[in-house]
Amino acid sequence: MHSFGYRANALLTFAITILAVMCGMASFSDNFNSPTPSAQVQVLNINWFQKQPNGNDEVSMTLNISADLQSLFTWNTKQVFVFLAAEYETPKNALNQISLWDGIIPSKEHAKFWIHTSNKYRFIDQGSNLRGKEYNLTMHWHVMPKTGKMFADKIVMPGYRLPEEYR
Repeated sequence: MHSFGYRANALLTFAITILAVMCGMASFSDNFNSPTPSAQVQVLNINWFQKQPNGNDEVSMTLNISADLQSLFTWNTKQVFVFLAAEYETPKNALNQISLWDGIIPSKEHAKFWIHTSNKYRFIDQGSNLRGKEYNLTMHWHVMPKTGKMFADKIVMPGYRLPEEYR
């Protein structure tokens, strides 16, 4: 009636179709998760605030970063990439965003953390725009799923200000 090759092709096509439908349903079911992450950042100390020889401002600070990102994890979450950014305005740019710290959270057990650290990356402004500047610290995260599209969001923490004078 039908050859072995035809039957194997039909079975393989059916199996791949069922797998694709299951992945689609699994990815869609993740949309019903309503995460409620929380984050807090304390700027403990401005270690130095100086003008570089080329005229750029540079800041080093000590931070306490605490976050509870456990609600971002579902059965479909592979890992979460998280980073803390300083965001401020200058006359040239409506948004300047500088990454201060980042990390990869591999599992729900690691998603509740407290870190005492200095900024991992240099906080430099191209120009001398940072003296007395108000800025926001923003915790960004990107949820990397096992299947489906990546999801990103953030928490903005306003009300930080740099010193008026260099140190």
